Amino acid sequence: MYLIPIAWLYVTLMMAVAEATNTNGTVLGALVTFVLYGLLPIGLLLYFMGTPARKRARLAAEAQEDRARAQAAADEAAISGQPNTSSEPTADPVAPVRKEL
Repeated sequence: MYLIPIAWLYVTLMMAVAEATNTNGTVLGALVTFVLYGLLPIGLLLYFMGTPARKRARLAAEAQEDRARAQAAADEAAISGQPNTSSEPTADPVAPVRKEL
């Protein structure tokens, strides 16, 4: 994954060196060339390519927090001895039948 960005940074570094050592070139021009042609585009490319991985990591962390929160609530309910007052449905899957008027 990092082979192309490393190669592109090498190319832009060589462009900057060529500009700095040229008789009409300057070190400032070489620095601007390296930053604008090398660091800035590669930084954006790596940021955009890393977005799915960051999203997966964030979702995994949120899921881990949810599991820990649910486990803590279950442990607290088991310790207190009180019935389940969560929003979970009761164990009876059949709804009670009402009389018609």
